[in-house]
Amino acid sequence: MMESVRAAVYLSVCLSVLTSLCQGQRSPDEPSIGLTTKELAEALQGLLDEADSSVGLSVEKKASVIPRCDVGERCAMKHGPRIGRLCDCLRGTACNTFFLRCY
Repeated sequence: MMESVRAAVYLSVCLSVLTSLCQGQRSPDEPSIGLTTKELAEALQGLLDEADSSVGLSVEKKASVIPRCDVGERCAMKHGPRIGRLCDCLRGTACNTFFLRCY
C-alpha cells in the first residue's frame, strides 16, 4: 500500500516537471490553447453553414404547406391499397376516401 502511494507521488512529480519543461519550450506568441476564440467561432460557423445547406432541402420539403382544394376537387390519389394526399380540403369539408374528392 505504501509503495503504491509513493509511486503515485513520484509519477505526479515527474509529470509536473515534464509539463513545466514543455511549456518553457513553447514560443511566447503561440496561444496556450492552440486556437483563439475567434478562430473557434469561425470554424463552428462554417460547420453550421455546411449543415444548414445539406439539411435545408429535406426540412423545407417536410415543412412545405399542402395546397388547398375547393369543394368537388380531387384531393387524393389511390396507389394500390394506399391513398396519397394531393391537397388539403377547405374548412368544413373533408376528403371522401371513396370518391377521392372534397365534400
